[in-house]
Amino acid sequence: MMSSFLFRAMDARAGIFLAIMAAVIILIPAGNLLVPEGSAFHVPNYALTLMGKYLTYALLALAVDLVWGYCGILSLGHAAFFALGGYAMGMYLMRQIGTRGVYGDPNLPDFMVFLNWQELPWYWYGFDMFWFAALMVLLVPGFLAFVFGWFAFRSRVTGVYLSIITQALTYALLLAFFRNDMGFGGNNGLTDFKDILGFNIQADTTRAGLFVASGLALVICFIICRSITRSKLGKVLVAVRDAESRTRFLGYRVEHYKLFVWTLSAMMAGIAGALYVPQVGIINPGEFDPANSIEVVIWVAVGGRGTLVGAVLGAVLVNFAKTWFTGALPDIWLFALGGLFVFVTLFLPKGIVGTFSQGWTALRQRRISQALEAGSGEAPDAPPHSPSAPANVTHATPAPKATDPQPAE
Repeated sequence: MMSSFLFRAMDARAGIFLAIMAAVIILIPAGNLLVPEGSAFHVPNYALTLMGKYLTYALLALAVDLVWGYCGILSLGHAAFFALGGYAMGMYLMRQIGTRGVYGDPNLPDFMVFLNWQELPWYWYGFDMFWFAALMVLLVPGFLAFVFGWFAFRSRVTGVYLSIITQALTYALLLAFFRNDMGFGGNNGLTDFKDILGFNIQADTTRAGLFVASGLALVICFIICRSITRSKLGKVLVAVRDAESRTRFLGYRVEHYKLFVWTLSAMMAGIAGALYVPQVGIINPGEFDPANSIEVVIWVAVGGRGTLVGAVLGAVLVNFAKTWFTGALPDIWLFALGGLFVFVTLFLPKGIVGTFSQGWTALRQRRISQALEAGSGEAPDAPPHSPSAPANVTHATPAPKATDPQPAE
């Protein structure tokens, strides 16, 4: 059953994407570790870290596309799930510092010593173990999404009202994590990480390993999302997106489908945040900023909503454009980036992948029509019988009409 579920994810588009990701996962770290620095094919450390961050953003965009592109839930709060996963990983990394901190306390992080905390808060227990932190990366965003979705979807909150509530949730968490008495570092957040799983977090091999982990996480989540969207569950999700009331009247428990995909998407965002933190070296309340969630929606829209591949492409292209514009056009980079968004909105309303796919389909249909008109193509197959029609029914052809015999000459 699992093999058939995963087999649904494979088609030409998915095969191309997975092949590209395999090349990226192998060649980029190899270019950093194995190619000499003087070579044109050498990948610098900063580029490796930057591309690793792009992969985590791509995973976050994939999570948003799953709920927005296929279920019609426009979330403006996925930055909250991303940040919660990042904080869970940051807490583990802080516990690994030990006596190497500025104050040398074996139990308390430096910011707690600075704020005169006397003991470690109870919710920090267990984060000295990687397996517990990894579990919290999934459970904390998943639990918050489940509780929020349970009340929101059962109350049939939809559309712009749901989007505003998700944005309000993110902003509330932003204000909460800014407080020093929350025990998460306040405005400064968590930083000065040393080790992860016993490896120096600044070592080249560790950076390459984090890049590979980000790529593999993106591939695995893509396969899961692709399998879901191409299954019967995916067809129901699309029905909910296009006609929620009609789907409910047909007998489907719409809130259950929405709750499932919403919780899964939040857990994917948490994984993205957990992979983001050790590569950038810091996590602070700024990651909860509602503007970050809006930016993720822009990534998905640019790449192509409801395509999965487009979400990944949009996240990488937009963030690469931001990096390039800030270096090439430091004074007007915001205007250049805004112009890019306006261009995509006006001329590519379905996004890059959606527009290309639509154009390719139209071109194929035009070629088939031209071939049939020219008489060089094959006639289309007969339409299939309905399930209630009897099988193997042959239709009798009418006998030719009898004609009067002609007299012999």
